[in-house]
Amino acid sequence: MRSSGREQKELTSKKRDEFEDILEERRLSSDLRYAMKCYTPVIYKGLSPCKPNAIKSAVLQSEQVQYVIKQLAKEMGESPDIIQEEAMEILDEMGHSMQLGAVRFFAFTLSKIFKQLFQRVCVNEEGMQRLQHAIQEHPVVLLPSHRSYVDFLMLSYLLYTYDLALPVIAAGIDFLGMKIVGELLRRAGAFFMRRSFGGNRLYWAVFAEYVKTMLRSGYAPIEFFLEGTRSRTAKTLTPKFGLLSIVMEPFLKREVFDTYLVPISISYERILEESLYAYELLGVPKPKESTSGLLKARRILSDNFGTIHIYVGQPVSLRTLASGRINRCPYNLVPRHLPQKPSEDIQEFVSDVAYKMELLQIENMVLSPWVLVAAVLLQNLPAMDFELLIEKTLWLKGLTQTFGGFIEWPDNLCARKAVLSGLTLHANIARLVDGHVVLNDKGVEDGAVGEIVFKRALAILMCATYRNQLLNVFVRPSLVAVALQMTRSFRKEEVYSCFSFLRDVFSDEFIFFPGISLKDFEEGCFLLTKCDAIQTSQQEIYPTDKGSIIVSFLSAMFRPFVEGYQLIFRYLSKETKEAFTEKQLIPGVRNFVFQLLEKGNTQCYEALSSDMQKNALAALVQLGAVKKKKMSNGFTYNVNQEAVNKILDMFDARIPVQKPVAARL
Repeated sequence: MRSSGREQKELTSKKRDEFEDILEERRLSSDLRYAMKCYTPVIYKGLSPCKPNAIKSAVLQSEQVQYVIKQLAKEMGESPDIIQEEAMEILDEMGHSMQLGAVRFFAFTLSKIFKQLFQRVCVNEEGMQRLQHAIQEHPVVLLPSHRSYVDFLMLSYLLYTYDLALPVIAAGIDFLGMKIVGELLRRAGAFFMRRSFGGNRLYWAVFAEYVKTMLRSGYAPIEFFLEGTRSRTAKTLTPKFGLLSIVMEPFLKREVFDTYLVPISISYERILEESLYAYELLGVPKPKESTSGLLKARRILSDNFGTIHIYVGQPVSLRTLASGRINRCPYNLVPRHLPQKPSEDIQEFVSDVAYKMELLQIENMVLSPWVLVAAVLLQNLPAMDFELLIEKTLWLKGLTQTFGGFIEWPDNLCARKAVLSGLTLHANIARLVDGHVVLNDKGVEDGAVGEIVFKRALAILMCATYRNQLLNVFVRPSLVAVALQMTRSFRKEEVYSCFSFLRDVFSDEFIFFPGISLKDFEEGCFLLTKCDAIQTSQQEIYPTDKGSIIVSFLSAMFRPFVEGYQLIFRYLSKETKEAFTEKQLIPGVRNFVFQLLEKGNTQCYEALSSDMQKNALAALVQLGAVKKKKMSNGFTYNVNQEAVNKILDMFDARIPVQKPVAARL
């Protein structure tokens, strides 16, 4: 039955799996029958079945948790029973209580909701088969990308559909504030973690042991988001390492033979929270998670959010990654229950694994035609001729495929229909008026100047969310293109110095594998050569006649980041004399950029985004131009004016970029 829902993917340079639409069957048969089906999931071969409460007891009695309880009792002069009580409360707050009844309730309800919201939910069938095999062999950790609250509901729904063991999911404690819904999520496999543990050793010990107990027993696949939170910009966020280091520990301590890490890419043709995110980036506070908020959101059920693509990647063996690189012997020299700070080697290994997983997620993200339209449109504001937009979108489609992008062109539609279909789906962002496509910043003509700027910024940030999905495919060749324009030189080592500088500055903005700047540069040059944009010799790089169009387009695509960072750095070099916090910086920068936009002194609306402002600050800390100091209530920052000015001068190409150059390019 299901195979009829297959659609052949347009192949790029490497063969991709085929997708099938899992909603097709749901539209043809009873949702109640689906929810009440005989569910006998494929499980781990070494599983010792146990109830959720048995896991809590095992955690509480574990040597690790008992050791920390005794240590804390000694230090605080408390009775161990009181601290044990506290540990029990932490477990009750945190633990899941998965029940098949709740799972069936979600299966029924989500079927109804997903059929209303989405045209199709497409999954790579081969990926599901690989996952089925992996779940039986070793403990499995699912690592999905995170763009929407739909992500974790969708994965559980998917595994239920394919009769696979449902995952236990690390969720933010905020969900517990949602009466009824929080409890339902707990019964569907969610376990809850606080946003920060601070120096709470008991909480850390209980949480880590809870996760490791489930992993060691093969109780269920463990699911969490490497990015830590939803990306508001549709760019992959830099990974968080805490949970990853916890799930890697049983393997490093030889408590399990292997662990499979499964990168999963979830791509939305239209993101449910798109306008919420744009408001949030412009400083409008995020609404608190609440059941009443969820009920108010029902009106979106009458909207159309297009297609979701879920690509389940190849399971990656932790044993294979560690082979020949990690020496696990030091773990054998210390009793397993003693807390041990990971060595530098292990920390570096965890970081490399995290970046590798995120790069695999990025590689398998599916790009819709609208992503291409958004990228072209943002370079041609305020209005673009419709015929030219179609022509440019087709041109960009070819370039994206040359660069290895994973494009899904619906049902082989002609370009005109594909662009029109994108405009229909995203009518809240752009519209066709008298043969021209314009941003849908309604009401911009009337109202105060500030209101006009805000509305335009909203439309631009929403459109940028879709263009951003292209950026990780384009970032390496584009930074070579920007470097060529900034250095105004054809000497390879000067271009590489500039590329390397830009890569460092944007290391929080885009995902780069640590320490391989030269390899990234070579990949960028290779892709530009592949599309005949540049020619290279031993010492030189120069654009071809045809290449100047490509180099200009790529530079323009990344211009908002270059200009945005320049504005933020300029603010920091002029306006900040005292120590400040991130919370103080963001409204300051926003007002500074807002005034420039009102006066027409810049067109860089994206510099209003709090995401860009935080990333620019993090870049300056990494480059040593801003000092970050830990205080009791967070961090404060101090600007080194001279260092920031020097970076600004490099950006403005007033001074050559000072960068150690690899001995042999």
